[in-house]
Order: sequence, then C-alpha cells, then structure tokens
Amino acid sequence: MADSENGGAAKRLKTDAENDCGDAGEPVSDSLVSDFEISRILRDCAREKNIFIHGKVKDQDAVLILEKTPIRQDTLSELLKSSQLKLEMKNDVYSTYQLQAPAHLNEIKTTVVCPATEKHVKKYLHQEVFLVEESGEDYRNLTLPYISSQCFSVQWVHNILGKKAEADRIVFEDPDPDTGFVLLPDFKWDQKQLQDLYLIAIVHRKDVKSLRDLTSEHLPLLTNIRSKGEDAIQRQYSVPPSKLRVYLHYQPSYYHLHVHFTSVEYDAPGCRVERAHLLSDVIQNLQTDSSHYHNRSLAFPLRADDGLLLKFKEAGKV
Repeated sequence: MADSENGGAAKRLKTDAENDCGDAGEPVSDSLVSDFEISRILRDCAREKNIFIHGKVKDQDAVLILEKTPIRQDTLSELLKSSQLKLEMKNDVYSTYQLQAPAHLNEIKTTVVCPATEKHVKKYLHQEVFLVEESGEDYRNLTLPYISSQCFSVQWVHNILGKKAEADRIVFEDPDPDTGFVLLPDFKWDQKQLQDLYLIAIVHRKDVKSLRDLTSEHLPLLTNIRSKGEDAIQRQYSVPPSKLRVYLHYQPSYYHLHVHFTSVEYDAPGCRVERAHLLSDVIQNLQTDSSHYHNRSLAFPLRADDGLLLKFKEAGKV
C-alpha cells in the first residue's frame, strides 16, 4: 500500500500479509470486521475522526483502523435531501441537530492489518514523542546499524513496483531503472475531493533507503520525480504545481525512497518541519554540496517505544 503515516486506509478491507495481493473492487469477507474481537484501543483522535483498535480475527492478532470519510461536495444536495434530523438543542437563532445520513453517504474508511506483529501494534499505540538531532556521524554509528539489524519489510513496495498489487491504482509510471518511479494515491486519500489530495512517488531503484543516501548522483532522479510527478497530477486532477507540497520524510516510515505529493490545503500527517523536507530544497542542497545529507545534522521525532530512541539515549544523545 502506498505510504501511510497511519499505515494507510483503503475503501476496501485489505490485509497486510506481504504476499497477499488483490485489486480494488474484489469481493471481501465481512468476517474481517464482524469476527474482530476487541482487546484494547491503541489510539483515537476526535479531531481527525479516527480510531485504532487492537484485537483478534480468528485467533490472529489484528489492528483495525476506522476513519470517518470527508463530506463530499458532489453529494451535498443528496445528503441534505435524504437525511433525517434529530434536534439536540435550540436557543434563539442557534440550533444543533444529529443528522442521520443514508448508509451510502455515511461510509467509514476501514483498514485491517492481519496478522499484525508487535511492531504493527506499537506503531499505532499512542506514545510520548521526543525530538532527536542526528549528526552524520550519529547516522553512521547509531541509526544505520539499527536499521540494518531490524526486519523492516518493504515487500509490499516491491509488489507495487512489480505490478503484483495495486497496479490498477497507478496514476503514472516512468519505467527507467535509474530515474523512474510509479505514482499512485496514498490510502489516506479517498480520491473523492482535491482538498486532501495525497499521492506517493516510489522509485524503481532499490539501493536508496532515505534522504541520507542521496548525493548529486541522484539529482536526475529527483528532478525527474518533481517534473513528471507534477505534470501527471496536473493532467489527471487539474491541480497545478503551485497547489502542491512535494517533500520527503526523515525518518521515513519505510526504507525505500519515496516522495510525497499533497495538496497545500491539507495538513497531512508528517508534513511539519520536524519531519518533512521539501523536494525543491533537497535538490538545491545537493546541487550546492553533493555530501550535504551525508554530513549535516537532521532533526526528527521518535516515539518513546522506538528502539532507535533507546540507542540515542544509551549514547547520551537525548
């Protein structure tokens, strides 16, 4: 599935098994939800209208993510005409109601991660967050050995690149092995309105994990992603480059280079200064100094349960 700060959320139910691939529109079993046995709430957010639940499906650990979908402008008229109102309060010119919408206008975007590992559960569990400043030396001595020692699977990324999964969702592809990429919607975007537009460009190269690996050698790749990605989005969605926020995460949520394209109107998870690096800035920095991201200090947030935070604490860096 395309990147997900929250692991993504699909309009269909989708398991996270590495080799379990399927296409949108395929029939799914309601038992994934009806058989879900709740163990605990990992996290919930009233502002973002989502909830993350840990439980079991047929004796397998699972994480269930429920998220209310945005109200769509193209269905507003139908929503207002076909819904029922229940009065809650009236005072002078002000009144509040519970609006009961028809089922097809009141969908809940649902993601199922099953079987879920301990790492999945920890990923979605609410945790205290710390800001870490990592020097180039810290990356080589602490971060890179830690990353290399962990089993961070990107098989689902390889499934996309190899057209074994989600081929129908690809908006654009440049197949060049050195400068090419695929562009597809992130699962946080339901593709029903442009205000929260969110696409991911995943590079074909498998030798670049993150921002730290980039040098001037990769400038053709990065400029190609920017120009062709922006062109594809303008053609497909009529959104010009001036309406896009194009950036990389550090630390990334998975270690295969990818670039985020979001609407500037959307306060996307991870788009703030402590984690997001504008692609235009990255390109300019590498044009000035090929070793910029090998040497400079980079700050990023880590959750209290992150093993990398422990490494930094043990080294006296936090």
